[in-house]
Amino acid sequence: MKTFVMIPTYNEKENIKSLIDKILKLKIKNLHIVVVDDNSPDGTWRIVQDLSNKNRNVHLLLRKKDKGRGAAGKDGYIYCLNHGADIVVEMDADLSHDPKYIPLMLKELNNADIILGSRRVEGAKEIGRSLMRRIITYIANFYIRSMLGLKVRDCNSGFRCFKREVLEKINAARLESKGPAIVQEVLFKAHLKRFKIKEIPITFVNRTKGNSKLGMPQLAAGYFMVSKLKIKNIFGVI
Repeated sequence: MKTFVMIPTYNEKENIKSLIDKILKLKIKNLHIVVVDDNSPDGTWRIVQDLSNKNRNVHLLLRKKDKGRGAAGKDGYIYCLNHGADIVVEMDADLSHDPKYIPLMLKELNNADIILGSRRVEGAKEIGRSLMRRIITYIANFYIRSMLGLKVRDCNSGFRCFKREVLEKINAARLESKGPAIVQEVLFKAHLKRFKIKEIPITFVNRTKGNSKLGMPQLAAGYFMVSKLKIKNIFGVI
């Protein structure tokens, strides 16, 4: 089995090497890492390129146009599929997602098609997040679940593990979201295809280095995209 860990990045030079080192130390057989970088001005991609030159299992996908979290995610999925991935793990680069959960995710694929690292199920913890951010996340989850009919507790989790079949059946190359709403789009389309989704509890640690790229404009665009997905599904064009 060939596993790819896909990490979209933009200005994560303070975190990316540490994250890659932690993933490699897991010693998972036939594991590859692909960093999908939007030509970060801080030189994140240069760090990854240097690591790639030293380790053939570290890959850099450098993107210089059509930037954005959604487009980067889509290109990352396609890259993994084209390079023979049987399993794709997706995670953030800010060290909020601890790689120690990856072996458990891989194991749990025996019981489901998609595994989510969840902040909303029993046993999960959040460290360093403000009360306001938690309230916003709660409201967002309620809205997304209500609109799309998802049974998932943490619809915003970017820490996911997919069987290859999921990304093939939802046609990753035709994903529409340009921003963070790609997270919900993938879940919804997988839900419509009747793939089994399972959540496992994680400890989510708020970033300590670098700056978040998720602000109100991105949140608003995400809510709009969720509404668009709902409408398209009603009219049978999704």
